[in-house]
Amino acid sequence: MLVDSHCHLNFSELSSCLDEVMARMEEARVERALCVSVTLERLHEVIALAERFPHIYASVGLHPDEEVIAEPGVEELVRLAGHPKVVAIGETGLDYFRQGSAPDWQRQRFATHIQAARQTGLPLIIHTRQAADDTLRIMHDERASEVGGVMHCFTETLDVAEKAMDLGFYISFSGIVTFKNAIVLQEVAKKIPMERMLVETDSPYLAPIPYRGKVNEPAYVRYVAEQIAFLRNMSIETVIEETGKNFFRLFQRASR
Repeated sequence: MLVDSHCHLNFSELSSCLDEVMARMEEARVERALCVSVTLERLHEVIALAERFPHIYASVGLHPDEEVIAEPGVEELVRLAGHPKVVAIGETGLDYFRQGSAPDWQRQRFATHIQAARQTGLPLIIHTRQAADDTLRIMHDERASEVGGVMHCFTETLDVAEKAMDLGFYISFSGIVTFKNAIVLQEVAKKIPMERMLVETDSPYLAPIPYRGKVNEPAYVRYVAEQIAFLRNMSIETVIEETGKNFFRLFQRASR
């Protein structure tokens, strides 16, 4: 089963033409997608999509880039995650790219999300950018291994991937793996075990070749799967089957 393990269908680039996006998703035989929360203010949009479409799931989380007046506590995240279509906590993590520093509030928010995941038993969706060492340290210190999760839109080294997998995490590849200059990432995609791999779009961003620079959407996850198949010298059917199994193994609230 072909699954887009990370997308943002509630973002305006996709929500403004949702019927067409869903039709193209069906045509590409993408049978499930996880719509990921990045703000709690717009969580109701994510939940509404999951309630409207049986093949769409939701998560609860606050992206590390989002600065807010009041940080959510563990109790609030746990309460919001009680909805039956919520299958994960996140996206959460650390992003030092835009901050120009390593803000304490990001690290505390990340720890809070991990604590909420441990209380709910739900896996984590982790975002890390220019913060791999701190991300792995907090994952270790807060015992993220008790619930596991996924390193989404992975762009780090094989060493980082292996350390994340040692903590029980999956590695998810986006359209970046199709880019000609993504040589290091392509090597990672060749080497990690298939039983630890997911594919995603992170749409509406990071459209794969041949749509690079355009609006991305869940239908294009097939191009990511095709690139993985090419890099590993295997059939796309095998990639689809294995990554689909991995999705349901990780996100156990999701139904086939």
